Amino acid sequence: MTSPHAAFAQRLQLALDLAGIEKGRGRTARLAALYGVSRETARKWLGGLSLPELERMIDMATRFEVALEWLATGRGAPVPGAHIDEPHALYGVQDRDEARLLGLIRRLPRQQRMALLTLLDRD
Repeated sequence: MTSPHAAFAQRLQLALDLAGIEKGRGRTARLAALYGVSRETARKWLGGLSLPELERMIDMATRFEVALEWLATGRGAPVPGAHIDEPHALYGVQDRDEARLLGLIRRLPRQQRMALLTLLDRD
């Protein structure tokens, strides 16, 4: 059985994927900088060793555009309105690379999204 801290860490990793934040050491440093905490604290959040306080968790949900209830508890869907039972089922995402791509696309302005669609939709 997965501990609550480890389960939160998995959801946080997926939220960061969806937000397009790169993996690796840079991810830990970026999370630490966003929340004004040490890299060690960010590493503990990402590693399932501790949880952020509620105020930070609320900010994370808002900033990374995921549902607070999902981020905090795992109940519901990562993105409001999506009906799924597990995190990687979001929009048919098969792995973290696809989740990261989706996050990057979500951050594009509409005009750039349309240009990307035009480029990718060529036969």
